[in-house]
Amino acid sequence: MEVIRGLHNLREEHRGCVATIGNFDGVHRGHQAILDQCREQASKLRLPVTVVVFEPQPREFFAGDQAPPRLTRLREKVRLLGESGVDYVLCLPFNERLRSLTAVEFIDRVLVEGLGVRHLVVGDDFRFGCDRSGDFSLLAEEGERRGHQGYGVEHTRTFALDDERVSSTRVRTLLASGNFAQAARMLGRPYRLGGRVVADQQLGRTIGVPTANLPLPRLPLALRGVYAVVVELPGGRRCPGVANIGWRPTVGSDRPVLEVHLFDFDGDLYGERLVVFPCARLRGEVKFDDFAALKQQIAADQARARRYFADECQFTDEYQEARELGLTDDSLPLASAPLARETVNFESSAGRSADHDDG
Repeated sequence: MEVIRGLHNLREEHRGCVATIGNFDGVHRGHQAILDQCREQASKLRLPVTVVVFEPQPREFFAGDQAPPRLTRLREKVRLLGESGVDYVLCLPFNERLRSLTAVEFIDRVLVEGLGVRHLVVGDDFRFGCDRSGDFSLLAEEGERRGHQGYGVEHTRTFALDDERVSSTRVRTLLASGNFAQAARMLGRPYRLGGRVVADQQLGRTIGVPTANLPLPRLPLALRGVYAVVVELPGGRRCPGVANIGWRPTVGSDRPVLEVHLFDFDGDLYGERLVVFPCARLRGEVKFDDFAALKQQIAADQARARRYFADECQFTDEYQEARELGLTDDSLPLASAPLARETVNFESSAGRSADHDDG
């Protein structure tokens, strides 16, 4: 798969395709159904599949910090699109110049002159162009009007689970509530975070709780608080642990951080890329009065996370045996419903705002 950054990087070999347009945030099962439609038409027409995405996402451009949290960074989104059989991803910078294009100008410059689209798959509620003046009807009219330089258009199919429409908004709500099992069903895979470990304040080492710190983008967070997690190390080994996601209000931070403590692990992870699977929400992020209170809470968080894994995979017995046999990958739960055995006393600030689907 090839990523094309901007219209100016389009070449002749990119022209002539089956295309779809959207944020594709999360690349959930609803998005995957759209990509299935694209592949079906691409197979009939013997053309590649192109997905048009925007960076930043349009609602981030307009709403800034009030935009919904992202489910996937661009890097992860591109990886998932490639795994779904997409041939090209055209990433357009969403700026004042693109925003000011009329709907017909967008069709001319992006779809016809740029990509030479032969078939387009979009939702019947799709809006585009300055002031969102373009819609499905206009796309169909313009495609037909252009004759041999035109294109066909079809509606996306709605994908539902248990009579509930799968959407990016619904996935965000499930993640914010800690329902990782249902979120995984809608995504078609366990929700994950990732990044490269960097050096930080190393305060955890002073209290015997070393952490791997992964910086996060300065964007609204889909998750915020403390979680029981499974961490995938380079080489594929997986370890249980506990993680804090957020701004670390007690010690201070100039950007959000994913801070992970791996249970019973001894090794140097600086510079390594980790994948973190949140499994259960333990509490929200809290500012403590002093470092001693934070230390006491960290001990309680570790104990609770260990109890979670003990209940889920017999951490002290069968899990230890599985570790010795090298079977931890199959023994650790990668998704779980919220913890119900204890009351959560702190509420997360993530995911409070309701919004329509922007996928």
